[in-house]
Amino acid sequence: MRAGGDEDAALAALVKRAIPDVMHLFSETRSTARYEYTAYPALPDILHKPTKKRPDEIWEARPRFRHPDYSMRAARADVKVTALDTNAAYLSALKCWLPIGRLEHTTGADGVGPKRSGVHLITPAQWAHPHLPDPIGDRDEPGALWVTDATLRLLLRLSGPKYGLTGAPEIHESWTSGATENFLDALRKALSAARDEALTTQDVLLEMYVKSMYSKFVSTMGESDTNRKIYRPDWMHIVRAQAHANLWSKAYKAHQGGLEVIAMLGTDELHVTGDPWSVFTEGRALSQMKVKYSDAKASGEYLVGKVKTNG
Repeated sequence: MRAGGDEDAALAALVKRAIPDVMHLFSETRSTARYEYTAYPALPDILHKPTKKRPDEIWEARPRFRHPDYSMRAARADVKVTALDTNAAYLSALKCWLPIGRLEHTTGADGVGPKRSGVHLITPAQWAHPHLPDPIGDRDEPGALWVTDATLRLLLRLSGPKYGLTGAPEIHESWTSGATENFLDALRKALSAARDEALTTQDVLLEMYVKSMYSKFVSTMGESDTNRKIYRPDWMHIVRAQAHANLWSKAYKAHQGGLEVIAMLGTDELHVTGDPWSVFTEGRALSQMKVKYSDAKASGEYLVGKVKTNG
């Protein structure tokens, strides 16, 4: 559909169809699935918004990291930084462990397991690596907080013998269910294939339509007046937190490859020094990275300088 040659009108029409279309596709991908799921489970109070304008209690570990040793306002700004963009971050994040049924309450670490997922009240260990973003994100207050399974799995990996970057989080209680990592995989693969086709054929309308489908699927699977077919705020938080965890893994890969991580922001933004293509592959595929352009940084590159410290 081209709306009489008016691409803006065609895109608007496609975006309007995105939620019903993606829910139909989701239903189609579930038709031969092994797992039945609960679309409207009873949920604990921590997953309910107290008011429409106030969020629930779940922390998604959204990053807002800026390297403390560098500043654009430094007297000598001579270090080149490249701003990178993760491709289709929420689409990749559909590959995550999701609880299938009704969440059950446990205390201590009883609800934590490789085939369980949900939300957990934890006290994270202190993060002491100034060259790497805190995987728990930027917090205003220390202490215990409710995190998703995606964040907890990342923290447990980083506290394990392979990384040894932090202490293990203290787990106080959980709301979890039996889980699978492949629940949304068929949907992810279908949308990924459509996205690949759009990039290959340079079909901008199809590309934006697919982007609208997966982004609106994630944003409306929680509490939304525009999507009444599902109410899983636990899934929404887990997918978003998985996107943040995936971005952290890219920051770690950059650091291990000899790049300095200058900033890690939001869901998909990573700023590094050095040659990013010595570590990442440039492109539009899900596994690749691209330069992030903006009005302020038309080239995707800018300069920072070392901050002088006393002593």
